[in-house]
Amino acid sequence: MRVAVSEPATLIPIARELCARVEAMRFAAPVACVYNPLTYAWAVHEQYLERFGAPGKQAVFVGMNPGPWGMAQTGVPFGEVAAVRDWMCLDGLVEQPTVQHPARPIEGLHCSRSEVSGRRLWGWAAQRFGPPTNFFHRFFVLNYCPLAFLEASGRNRTPDKLPAAEREPLQAACDEALRRNVLALQAPLVIGVGAWAEQRARLALAGLDLQIGRILHPSPASPAANRGWESQVETQLAALGIELPT
Repeated sequence: MRVAVSEPATLIPIARELCARVEAMRFAAPVACVYNPLTYAWAVHEQYLERFGAPGKQAVFVGMNPGPWGMAQTGVPFGEVAAVRDWMCLDGLVEQPTVQHPARPIEGLHCSRSEVSGRRLWGWAAQRFGPPTNFFHRFFVLNYCPLAFLEASGRNRTPDKLPAAEREPLQAACDEALRRNVLALQAPLVIGVGAWAEQRARLALAGLDLQIGRILHPSPASPAANRGWESQVETQLAALGIELPT
């Protein structure tokens, strides 16, 4: 039986509570710097939730965590700067985090670097759906974990590589937030962007009457994604029962 929510909670308090929980966590070496865009990029993130996070979605896409040139800059999942600024037309002040890595400065919506994963995902959405309202009427995009982890070299360290003592409390907070977000959005389908996000979604959402699937992650580190990501993803979405505009 599907869990019903008669008056869906706004996504904003869920994000605020998740932010507070993860902000209190500490991470040891090799993590040298942690970015939490729900703090310094809150203005843009809140606008994203308010403008596009209405309930009644057909599906929710779930990514892993912020990339240094995406959500870490803009506060939006897969938040390639041009897509956030020029397609979604989001704005707002992105402040400076307390601690920055010199190789990964936070420049917000003025950042000139482009995140390939976000450019692929949002570029596909714009090409296929046109105005952002057409895409977000049916779908929403979340990141499972709001934190970006950087090693001393500036290398990105993904949450799955954290030691268990750090990873498990983080996952507990993120699992709860994902569950609450999916219920609030009233989405019958949750799609992991990549295998790890799908795995976490299955664990976090266990017991709910939901369909859970996966699409190929758009990362340039994936050889498969570099061989026509868009066409492969559309085939995967069709297999999940999603019809796309022609």
